[in-house]
Amino acid sequence: MVEVGKGSIKQTAIAVRPYFDASSSNMGLEDYGMSLFDGVTHHEQLACLENNGVVRYLTGLNEFAPTVKLLNKEDREARIKEIRTAVAELETELAANVIDINSVTFWNEVKLLKPDNADFWNRISIACGNQPTFLDPKDPYDRIKLMAIEDGGFSLIAKSFEDARSRPVAPKFYLDKTEETVIARTEYKKMRNKALSELQKLFDKNSTKLFYIAKVVDINSTQYKKSTPNDIIYENMDNHINGLGGETNKERAAKSFIETANLDMETLKIKSIVRDSIFFKYIINKADGYIYHTKSGAMLGRNVSDVVEYLKNPLNEDILKDLNTACEKYWNS
Repeated sequence: MVEVGKGSIKQTAIAVRPYFDASSSNMGLEDYGMSLFDGVTHHEQLACLENNGVVRYLTGLNEFAPTVKLLNKEDREARIKEIRTAVAELETELAANVIDINSVTFWNEVKLLKPDNADFWNRISIACGNQPTFLDPKDPYDRIKLMAIEDGGFSLIAKSFEDARSRPVAPKFYLDKTEETVIARTEYKKMRNKALSELQKLFDKNSTKLFYIAKVVDINSTQYKKSTPNDIIYENMDNHINGLGGETNKERAAKSFIETANLDMETLKIKSIVRDSIFFKYIINKADGYIYHTKSGAMLGRNVSDVVEYLKNPLNEDILKDLNTACEKYWNS
């Protein structure tokens, strides 16, 4: 496969970079900021769609594409002008063909970048690996690739870091055009570091709160008693924050720790009571979908959040006291 326009390394900030999700396992490659094994390069040809024998290339330079037709009148006119300007500039650079973008026969005058020119579009491809593939907007072929990427012309490449994150199946690469991408890439690291900093503060100054937090965020809440050494709780919470506990998604794990640490002590203790009460069947789920207090038969709510709010109500102090006594007996054993 021939790659058009491939030359020396471009001095530009715009690049196709490998995409990896630090919170998802990819054979360990995510630990090294890699999406592929070392030395591997993906080559992809410009994509096209076929409908009733008519082929349409995803170039971003076709004013007749469905995505353009669906725009409202004002946006569509602006988009068509943008496309024609780009096509006219590329025709001048690549084919020495000067065209007036306002010409009523504009597309008849286009020689190289006609939407159906298979000979040209079939030669457009891109190669990407673990090292950034730089694209220079001043290079006409790189400019074509940029527009194609933004139109979905390469299935392996998302049009932005945010686009890559939002896809149900993560792409191998993404187009990096702005400094905002750096912020998005470090989002998890900042969250993890914040969670670890909060963990250290709790360990040093508020071991009681750390005990309740561990009960709330850890799937195995009953392993924690008042006699559990703080070092063990610290280690388990450190593992949780790094995605090595019950929650393997690192970003969600760090976020859950921070959100739980921000709760007040009353809410934390009641949540802890509810967690252990469910395990020991002091409260039970019944077939009607509601949760009941086993001893009194009182209906507490449909879910854990409902139960927590129920127990916060002073009118239900007797049930809270009963559950607290039962849990404290276990925690102090």
